[in-house]
Amino acid sequence: MRKLQGPVAKALYLYVLAMGLFHLYTAVFGSFEAYLQRAIHLTWVLPMVFVLYPFAKNKSGEPETSVPWYDWVLAAAAAAPGLYSMFTYSQIIMRMQGVDELTTVQIVLGTVLIVLLLEGTRRIVGLPIVLVALAFTVYTLVCDSHWLPSVLQGVPTEYSRMVEGMYLTDEGIFSSSLGVSATFVMIFLIFGGFLEKSGVGEYFMEFAQAFTGTQAGGPAKIAVLSSALFGSISGSAVANVYGTGSFTIPLMKRIGYEPHFAGAVEAVSSAGGQIMPPVMGAGAFVMAALLGVQFNKIIIAAVLPALLYYGAVLLMVHLTAVKNGLKGLKASELPSKTSVAKRLYMMAPIVLLVYMLLAGYTPMYGAVAGIVTAWAVSLPNKERRMGPVRILQAIHDGSVGIPIICVACASAGLVVGSVALSGIGFKFVSAVLSIAQGSRFFALLLIALVSLILGMGLPTTSAYILGAALGVPALVKLHFMPIAAHMFVFYYAIISNITPPVALAAYAASSIAGSSPNKTGWTACRLGFLAFVIPFAFCYDPGLLFQLGWGKNILSIVSGVVTLLAVALGFTGYARGPINIVWRALLFAGAAVALHPSTLLSLAGTAVVIALIFLSNLPMAKPQTATATGNS
Repeated sequence: MRKLQGPVAKALYLYVLAMGLFHLYTAVFGSFEAYLQRAIHLTWVLPMVFVLYPFAKNKSGEPETSVPWYDWVLAAAAAAPGLYSMFTYSQIIMRMQGVDELTTVQIVLGTVLIVLLLEGTRRIVGLPIVLVALAFTVYTLVCDSHWLPSVLQGVPTEYSRMVEGMYLTDEGIFSSSLGVSATFVMIFLIFGGFLEKSGVGEYFMEFAQAFTGTQAGGPAKIAVLSSALFGSISGSAVANVYGTGSFTIPLMKRIGYEPHFAGAVEAVSSAGGQIMPPVMGAGAFVMAALLGVQFNKIIIAAVLPALLYYGAVLLMVHLTAVKNGLKGLKASELPSKTSVAKRLYMMAPIVLLVYMLLAGYTPMYGAVAGIVTAWAVSLPNKERRMGPVRILQAIHDGSVGIPIICVACASAGLVVGSVALSGIGFKFVSAVLSIAQGSRFFALLLIALVSLILGMGLPTTSAYILGAALGVPALVKLHFMPIAAHMFVFYYAIISNITPPVALAAYAASSIAGSSPNKTGWTACRLGFLAFVIPFAFCYDPGLLFQLGWGKNILSIVSGVVTLLAVALGFTGYARGPINIVWRALLFAGAAVALHPSTLLSLAGTAVVIALIFLSNLPMAKPQTATATGNS
C-alpha cells in the first residue's frame, strides 16, 4: 500500500472522509434504490484501489510515496462505468433484460468495469479470487462448447448478454453481496473506527486482562476473550491476529507456552470472531440478505455454536495450563478489576447494538446508535474525549478499510452472475447429488471440502458467497434447513483460516510467535476441533441453532455443553490428572453420540459422558503440585 504525502494525501483523506459521510447519511436517512446505491459505492471505492495500491510491490521493499500517471488514468477509467450508471439510471431500470439491445458505449464500459475490477482485486485481495472470477466469467461465454463434457455444459450466452448481466443488472457485479458492502459493512467499519477512537476497543483488552490474566494460563485466556470481543467487530481473522496477537502471543510465550501453541491459540481465537455475535463480519450480513431474513435471526442461530466454539478453546487452554503448571500474570501487571468495573459503561455501545438487533431494528440503525453511544462514553475521559477532529478521524479510519471488502464482494458478484447466466449451479447440485448417492452425510463432506478449498485462497466473505451459490442449493435439496445449510458453508469458509496448507490466520500468528506456520496451523485445528464438528451437528439437529421447540433446544444446549467438556478433556488428556487413552476414546465416542439428532441417543451419549467425568473421578481441578514445563 502506498504511503502518499503532500497535497495528494490530503485530497485522498477528504475523499475518504466524504465517502464515509455519504454512507453515514444513507444509514440515517435511508439508502438509495439497490442498484444505484451499489453503483455509487463501487464508483467511490474502485478508483481508490489504483491510487493506493501499486501494480507490483516495490523491489526495494519501501512503500511508494507517489502515484504514477498510468494509475491515475486507470482510476479515472474505473470511475467511468459507475458514473454512466448514475447519470443514466432511469434508462437502465427501464430496460428489459435479454430483449433491449446494448449500445456500444454500454458494452465498452461494461468490459472496462470487468477488466479493471479484476485488476483492482488482484492488487488488493490477491490472485486466487481473480482466477476464480475470471474462470467463471469465461465459462459463461464458452459453456455450450462441444469440447466440454456434457455435465459441464450450460446455457449459451453471447458476449453482449454476459456484459449486460454483469453490468446493467443487480444479479452480477451489483448483486446483493456488493449491496452488503455498500450498506451494512460500511457503517460497521465506521462503528469500529468510533470504538477505537473512543477507547472502547482498548477497554475490551483491559476487561479481558483484569478478569482472566491472573488465572492459570492467563495470557491465553486474555487472547481468547479479547479476540471474541474484538473479532466480532473487526470481522477479519488476520486483522484480529495482528490487533490482539501482538500483545497476547509474547505474554503466552513469557509464562511458558511453546511458540506454536501460543500462535495457535491466537489464530483459532481470532478466526472465531467472525462467528461470534453481534456483528460476525460481512459474511453474516450477506447470509441474512440471501436468506431474506432479519439479521437478528442470524444472531440467534449463531449464539450457541459460537459459545461452544470459544468455550472449548477456553477450556482446552485452561487444562493445558493446569497440566503443565503454567501460572498467570501478577495482578500488579494488569488493570485492576475495580477500575475496570467502574468503567463498565464502556460496554454500552455493544450492549445497545445487541439489544437493537434482537429487538428487530435494522443493522444500520443499530450501528448508528452504537456510533452515537461510543461518542457519548468517550466524554468522561479527557484523553479519549471525541471532539470534532476525533469524530472525523474515526469516520475516515473506519471508511479507509472498505476497499478490500468492496472489491472482493464485487468480484464474487462475477461468480454469482455466471452461475445465474450459465446454469452451472444446477449442474453442481446434480453432480453433488450424483456423487453422494443419496447420502446426506457424504454430501455435507463434499460441500465442506469445497468450502475449505475456496476459503484457503479467498477472503471469508467471498468464499462464503461462492460456497453458498454452489453448495447451499444441494444441501437444501437434501432437506437440510436453509439457515443450517448457509451456516454450514459459512463455518467452513471461516475455519479455512486455520486449516493448512493455506491457513492465513495461523500464518499471521506464527509470524508473531516465531513458530512453524504448519505446526501452528495443525495445533489450531486441534484447538478448534469443535468448529469442524458442530456444523455437521446443527445440520442434523437444528436445535443447536435454536430452530426447534424449547424442549429440543434445551436438549441441544445440554448435549452441546457435554460435547464441549468431552472434547476438551479428550484432546488435552488431562483433568485432575492424566487421562489414559481408553478413557479419552470413550469421551470422544460419548461426545459423538451426544450430538446425534435422535433424542434417545443424544440423551444416552450425554449420560455416558457425564458418567465418565464424575464416576471416573475426572473432575477438573488444579493439581496440588505442578512444574512449569512449558509443554503443550
